[in-house]
Amino acid sequence: QLQLVESGGGSVQCGGNLRLSCSASGLALDDAGVAWFRQAPGKEREGVSAISDVRGGSRIVYGDSVKGRFTISRDNAKNIVYLQMNNLKHEDPAVYYCAAAPNYWGLHQLYVSWGQGTQITVSI
Repeated sequence: QLQLVESGGGSVQCGGNLRLSCSASGLALDDAGVAWFRQAPGKEREGVSAISDVRGGSRIVYGDSVKGRFTISRDNAKNIVYLQMNNLKHEDPAVYYCAAAPNYWGLHQLYVSWGQGTQITVSI
């Protein structure tokens, strides 16, 4: 059974850094498109970053609001996808979700598997 588990959330001061991890069971993440989404209270879920499978060249895309600050990466040996978040801003707090799909990658919500989410808060 496929399961995605996010970790690494928490509270950080504005300008600080956090790294989120998405671990999977039942799926090799290097053989899937994997993405990070976030949803803040009262807002729609938005795509943060995505990475394609290895066969697809591990292409990467970022949402405009996080370009230059966030970095997605994958450790194939550990079957984990990371989201390094630097210079966190007051607009970044949200629940961050990991998602995966065998035949899709990108920032649309077309993923078949989702984690439960991890909360990020940013204090001024």
